[in-house]
Amino acid sequence: MHPSRVSLLITGLIPALIAASWLPLNAADLKIDHATVAGAHLDTMRQAFSAATGIQAEYGGPHSNHATEMALASFPDGSYIELMGVQPAHDPAALAAHTWSKFLRYNGGPCAFALRVPDVTAETNRLKAAGIPVGAAERSGRIRPDGVALSWETADVGPGPRGSLFPFLIRDFTPRENRVNPQGKPTTTRFSGIVRVVIGVSDLEGAVAQYRRAFSLPEPRRDRDNEFGAELAWFEGTPVVLAKGLTPDSWLARRVDQFGDAPCAFVLGATSGLMGARHSEWFGHTIMWTDEARLGWRLGMEAGR
Repeated sequence: MHPSRVSLLITGLIPALIAASWLPLNAADLKIDHATVAGAHLDTMRQAFSAATGIQAEYGGPHSNHATEMALASFPDGSYIELMGVQPAHDPAALAAHTWSKFLRYNGGPCAFALRVPDVTAETNRLKAAGIPVGAAERSGRIRPDGVALSWETADVGPGPRGSLFPFLIRDFTPRENRVNPQGKPTTTRFSGIVRVVIGVSDLEGAVAQYRRAFSLPEPRRDRDNEFGAELAWFEGTPVVLAKGLTPDSWLARRVDQFGDAPCAFVLGATSGLMGARHSEWFGHTIMWTDEARLGWRLGMEAGR
């Protein structure tokens, strides 16, 4: 090929590659990596989770931050619930500096969720171009109880603590299977995975606008649940449900006042019969809620997802 033609080919190819790397994730690409529930005592959280769901969360070991330790319940779709508590011999300064310090110290429950992406740098560049603030990629990891080392990188998206209004981004350096399934298989098959992340917000329309800008989403579907006490906006085809308390003195409005915009509930897809203390009808789907007093936070189950 003539050198001039090669030059023209490269000149046209490079911009195309750059543009492709900035293409917005569509709704189907918003894959939940995991959702985090925070509290002061991990053993207490594990016992409550088992009593409410019948699932024995697997101990995953301490994080390398000298502040937290975790257990997890993984599902067939590759997502998992992370129960995060304070290390018994934690460094007080490390705990105070932790992005979820308030959730950990005050048993805040749902605090964050993560989106798995193949390239953290490409996604942060795309979000920046959309006008969404992002943090620098950070490398982290932990050692499993069996000695297997895990390593990954994350990046914060949007305002507030990590993974609060927007999911944080995560990509593994070591095999993801080692992080998600410590025993080589999902913890349970009774649930397919995390199908909804319910995010409590103070400004519903503002949050809707931010999500639409970040991920090029259409207008959400709207609903209202008087018993749950919230106005709801769901981006169909995604797991994201935005929720605003119906009144200033509702449990959700008080929670947002204390913790800011952040997840307030998670919903699992049920592969067998639903169980729960009460139910909601959201967007034509039935959600059964576990006993919040028993669990300590809000967890729903939805059939056929």
